[in-house]
Amino acid sequence: MNSREEVDDFVKNGHTQYLPHLSIDPVIFGYHDQQLRILLLKWIGHNGWGLPGGFIRRSEPLSQAANRVLQERTGLDDVFLQQFHTFGDSPYRLQAQTARELTEKTGHLVEHDSWLFDRTLSISYFALVDYSKVNVTTDFFTEDYQWCDAGAIPPLLFDQNEVVDKALATLRRQLYHEPIGYNLLPEKFTLPEIHALYETILGKKLDQRNFVKKLVTLGLIKKLDEQRSIGPHRSPYLYQFEKDTYEAALEQGIVQAY
Repeated sequence: MNSREEVDDFVKNGHTQYLPHLSIDPVIFGYHDQQLRILLLKWIGHNGWGLPGGFIRRSEPLSQAANRVLQERTGLDDVFLQQFHTFGDSPYRLQAQTARELTEKTGHLVEHDSWLFDRTLSISYFALVDYSKVNVTTDFFTEDYQWCDAGAIPPLLFDQNEVVDKALATLRRQLYHEPIGYNLLPEKFTLPEIHALYETILGKKLDQRNFVKKLVTLGLIKKLDEQRSIGPHRSPYLYQFEKDTYEAALEQGIVQAY
């Protein structure tokens, strides 16, 4: 929605194009400077932060809608995206009193009885993205963004802290069963980098020697004939995920714990 006419039509008639009582609200994880970060958007008229999201087109498959919403917010295609829960206890997506504020701040007339204020169920996904490649785009509802440390999330609008908590718990469980590092690390990485990633996600220390030994023994990562120069007499070897081997190991049930 770029033109004024498109936005006005969305506000007035969006319920004819989108399912008015369902939204997709992804928890988007990125990894940077040994921090697990979550993308938050600042909502117009609320003076607060929440998750990025979007509506589902009436004729659109759910998985296609989820990937579209993610692409619209981050500019990325083909990322790890997994549905983990549906939330519906909060009575409203938007607060009714913000109709005037939305009108004043956006310049688009929003009525108090607009379809945008209907009670909405949230279908939540978590996404794993390459932080360095994300190009964040806000929408009609939002005016700013930030990447926030997953361990220091502020109070979010619409009771979305519950969504973040469940996403983080799901991510930690999936760490034992999915190639999470493949999606958050660059294509080539050092052993300390992958060790730091898993410690950050789990929020606990891992014995580095046993951790690396398990990954190498199972053939989940491979050592490359490349080194990274990081200082005098410090040129660690680079490694790479063996994604096909990982998926085969997962099918055989041998990827259990780190």
